[in-house]
Amino acid sequence: MKQYFVTGIGTDVGKTVAAAILTEALQADYWKPVQAGGLDFTDTDTVKSLVSNEHSVFHPEAYRLKMAASPHKAAAAEGVEIDVKGLRLPETQNNLIVEGAGGLMVPLNKRYLVLDLVQQLGLEVVLVSRNYLGSINHTLLTAEVLRYRKIPVAGIIFNGEENTTSEDFIVKYTGLRRLPSIRQEADFCKDTVAEYAKTFEGYL
Repeated sequence: MKQYFVTGIGTDVGKTVAAAILTEALQADYWKPVQAGGLDFTDTDTVKSLVSNEHSVFHPEAYRLKMAASPHKAAAAEGVEIDVKGLRLPETQNNLIVEGAGGLMVPLNKRYLVLDLVQQLGLEVVLVSRNYLGSINHTLLTAEVLRYRKIPVAGIIFNGEENTTSEDFIVKYTGLRRLPSIRQEADFCKDTVAEYAKTFEGYL
């Protein structure tokens, strides 16, 4: 049984689309422990709308917070504190994709970060990077903190417009395994996700 935690080098780098592709590729279950904002159509709803197979189960979020903000701030606005130590993987006999909130250093409460949750759950990470000015720095910092915490990384996905110079440097410097890239698309739909999912066969 394969279980991966999908994290990114920051916010809006394409974690949810990547999570949908991985979910489809593995016909896996999907779980996002903390959803902050966007409750009308959550990341779980997005992944569900992009997945074609009939095996995936979409597990409910442990925390659904109204404010589109860092989870610790969104939770505090509702008088809630996220109990990181109480978060447990959903029970399933299937492969599982878990999607984090923002990047690894995003606080979940006054003490714990997303990084601490990854370590607690004991999952291998799939890192999503996106090319923009400063993304090399953000990617190397993320890879370094994963190495420091001795968290295993299954590989890195580059999402969006191609930048060969940046991507090649990141892979060479970090030693991370390069997974298939996700490129800029006019529209991501079930068919597009299914096509991308095929490219991941044999990688996971």
